[in-house]
Amino acid sequence: MLLNSKSTGRAGPLRLGALAMALGGCLAGTTALAQSNASGAIFGRVDAGGGATVHIENPATGFSRDVGVSEDGRYRAGALPVGTYRVSLQRDGQTVQTRDSVQVNVGTGTDVSFVNTSAATELTAISVTGTALPAIDVSSVDTRTVLTAEQLQRLPVAQSVNAAVLLAPGAVNADSRYGNAVSLGGSSAAENQYYINGFPVTNPLTGLGATTLPFNAIEQEQVFTGGYGAEYGRSTGGVVNIITKRGTNTWEAGGQVLYQPRALKATPRITYRPGDGAQLQGRNLRSQRTWQTTYSGYIGGPLVKDKLFLFGDYETTKSENNSYGYSNNTTRYYNENKADRWLLKLDWNINDSNIVELTGLNDSNSSYSNQYYYNGIQDIQGAYKGWQSQKNQGTAGTAPGGRVYVARYTSYITDNLTLDALYGKQHSDHVNLTSGSDCVYFADNRDSVPPTQRLQGCNISSSVAAPGAHDDTHGWHLNLEYRLGSHDLRAGVDRYDVESLNGSVTSGGVGWFYYDNPANGMVAGRDHLPVPPGHTGIVERYIFEAVGVAKVEQESQYLEDHWQVAERWLAYLGLRNEQFSNLNADNDVFTKQRHQLAPRLGLTWDVNGDSTFKVYANAGRYHLAIPNNVAVRGASGSLYLTQWGTYDGAPNTNGTPPNWNPIEAPVYANGADGTPPDPRSISARNLSAYYQDEYILGFDKQLAADWTFGAKLRYRKLKSIIDDWCDNRPFIKWADEHGVDSSGIAANCYIINPGKGNEFLIDLDGDGKLEDIKLSAKDIGLPEAKRSYYALDLYLEHQFSDKWYGRLDYTFSRSYGNSEGLMKSDIGQLDPSVTQDWDHAELMIGANGPEANDRTHQVRAYGYYQMTPEWLFGFDLAVQSGRPKNCFGTYPGSIPADMNYGNSYFYCDGQLVPRGSVGRLPWTYQLNLSTEWRPAWAGHNLAFQARVFNVFNAQTVQSIEEHGETGTGDTNLSYQQPLSYQTPRYFEFSARYDFSL
Repeated sequence: MLLNSKSTGRAGPLRLGALAMALGGCLAGTTALAQSNASGAIFGRVDAGGGATVHIENPATGFSRDVGVSEDGRYRAGALPVGTYRVSLQRDGQTVQTRDSVQVNVGTGTDVSFVNTSAATELTAISVTGTALPAIDVSSVDTRTVLTAEQLQRLPVAQSVNAAVLLAPGAVNADSRYGNAVSLGGSSAAENQYYINGFPVTNPLTGLGATTLPFNAIEQEQVFTGGYGAEYGRSTGGVVNIITKRGTNTWEAGGQVLYQPRALKATPRITYRPGDGAQLQGRNLRSQRTWQTTYSGYIGGPLVKDKLFLFGDYETTKSENNSYGYSNNTTRYYNENKADRWLLKLDWNINDSNIVELTGLNDSNSSYSNQYYYNGIQDIQGAYKGWQSQKNQGTAGTAPGGRVYVARYTSYITDNLTLDALYGKQHSDHVNLTSGSDCVYFADNRDSVPPTQRLQGCNISSSVAAPGAHDDTHGWHLNLEYRLGSHDLRAGVDRYDVESLNGSVTSGGVGWFYYDNPANGMVAGRDHLPVPPGHTGIVERYIFEAVGVAKVEQESQYLEDHWQVAERWLAYLGLRNEQFSNLNADNDVFTKQRHQLAPRLGLTWDVNGDSTFKVYANAGRYHLAIPNNVAVRGASGSLYLTQWGTYDGAPNTNGTPPNWNPIEAPVYANGADGTPPDPRSISARNLSAYYQDEYILGFDKQLAADWTFGAKLRYRKLKSIIDDWCDNRPFIKWADEHGVDSSGIAANCYIINPGKGNEFLIDLDGDGKLEDIKLSAKDIGLPEAKRSYYALDLYLEHQFSDKWYGRLDYTFSRSYGNSEGLMKSDIGQLDPSVTQDWDHAELMIGANGPEANDRTHQVRAYGYYQMTPEWLFGFDLAVQSGRPKNCFGTYPGSIPADMNYGNSYFYCDGQLVPRGSVGRLPWTYQLNLSTEWRPAWAGHNLAFQARVFNVFNAQTVQSIEEHGETGTGDTNLSYQQPLSYQTPRYFEFSARYDFSL
């Protein structure tokens, strides 16, 4: 079922009068609830509870627990594996009442209360089937959405984790250059945390994306968009928590085939350059359409009945497509893609008090591309260019892949004390190989030479990945739950270490870029650099090397209390303490944040005392660790060299310039001369963690037996960020004021808290002695970091009954400030926490405005209709307003050459153009439809399904080129050129067969 701060819906009315009297009070009362990232809870009230026992059993696995009822009539069973349970009230060894089909969802509590039992005692072993439970979970203070395997199958959403995440209110697609990443609650796409069976699987290098699993192995997917408890951290966006399927006492198996035919895919839009109307894509757009096939199969059952269970799932996806870039001198790609995923899970019920879970999964994605020179306008294919092979890379590195192993142990030590322990590890290898990677890289950009006669290199990429690139994560957590009267206490500690070897080097070791002699005699972008006359042309030498090993050690401790203050009032009190340490390749700590305290507070009011009307509020602080990408870029010995010179004669066929004559000394961008920085000088000494505060106020109201309505207000404010800063002018000024020689200092980059005072240890004069330098926020010259998100969420939901389910969400929101957070989606920059935004003060002039992930209006409606046992129909509608547009250009003032970022400033035509002031992209609309047929002659075990995505083939622009000027200040003819559109309409057909052995 899909839930949002509530439990499952109600069953139909009961006809027996005595039975109605016995159960009429079941909606009254609640109790405290502690959450877990891989389990749920059952709780409730019992009339005259003293001496009674509540028996909880999962019929599918034989797992059971007996929980005593306290003198005040309350009981609670926590840390229950998700699933469907039978709950019985027992007195003196006899069953008084039984509730069947009690659904336990991850991280939620299900209220099963037994009241007015005096009437029920005359009805021995009364059994109520269905989900006759309150529609609203009055025990939670967070904002969550839970989807079950059943809904993921019935709704027409793509078979991916993030496609389901987008059903949560306030979730939007991030910039297309980040793959299928998602922004939650106005945060950047790199600020979310992903878990599988309690183990974190988020991409440790960038925070974008996560290791995934076979889609049909998902039992429940939980999405927190705010207000989550102290157990969760390392996230200022949202939390995605996945629980996998497990075996039961019945051997079951099945298989599925999904096919997306190329012939039924709509043709992509033609792109034109706005400046001159030139067509940038040619006649063969239909060849870019993709076909895709997915095969999957599963098996699960008991190795030992009621004790030991196995579940396995395998999925393989293959696709092919052709694509090419813009202009008449580009590349055509013939792409073959493959993803292999498997999951194997063992569950061992040692006894009713001890459970062991073992999970292994693999996520491997690979691609192979043959590339040809291509004229995209005339649709003329040229000579073979080369090949590229990638593994666990994905779009912009957002498909990290890898192999994961998790062991989890749960012990119900007493009725009131539960232990939960977990250990897991993950390893991901990243491969990016190209043909010609040992060739010198060069690009012939001479306008005097026709494009067809320009020299072509033997390599196909300017850089190649670091050999042996990988990510590793390993760690553990230990949690204790204890019930003490009206308090449900939960405490825990964890430790996770992540390591990445990553980076890239120039293909062939060096790059050469050829140009004609400039008409004005000056090198473009180097106004101080004249070109000597009498030479054939000019050439730029380029070397880039950024390879390093980075490590992050993450520790936390938390304590939380769900306190039943009064009959209708529940208070949540939580405190989380986090420690982050970032290390370089030599295991030297270059930055750390200790004792990052994050209080979490919440309150719920069961207004009517019957779980039909809930008012809730919460406030909390949330911290985020610096991703490994920072150390790879900032703590390693990066080399970024450029040097202009002249050449005479025709360029050599291997790309090297004849008679190369440098006309300037090597220029090292931001001081990156290959020397590893002193770890003490990489970041500010007093660096504070990245964190934000959040406040939520909302209500949920039952309108009728199957209808629920709700609203909530959310406000998030970013309080501190971490990014790099590359301005040496404040240090030079400090040195002048303190009589220190600063002649040797370059524009190095340092990790700081932008907008605040920072303390540094830096060798200014090259004597090996580190100067203790304190710079105020005014000295540094950067504005205060700002990002505020506020939203109003409204929803109306009809629980599944009368053959149909439906939900309607509307969100009004604004994400406003001068920093998106870890990312910079305006230009698709993939450098979390080292964006160009804060590199020097001029880049931040005009930066305040609506952020890239701001979507003012969002409407989401989805549901399904079970017309007959054989026929099911589903729909999913998404409507949202467009993102803001910018105009980036050159800065009209003076900036030192080694700090000039060309066309990266909020200026166009010499005028300030503040963030988001150019307008917005168009609204987007997308409707998906599905139908499923389960023929009766196959016992409803065979299912044929057809889905159509983007029914009306809306191909609205999703992102654009936002540089209004070139790096030399000229008008950019490609300004506002579309970079991506909505995916054209496509169909997906599937056949699925499930059976019992």
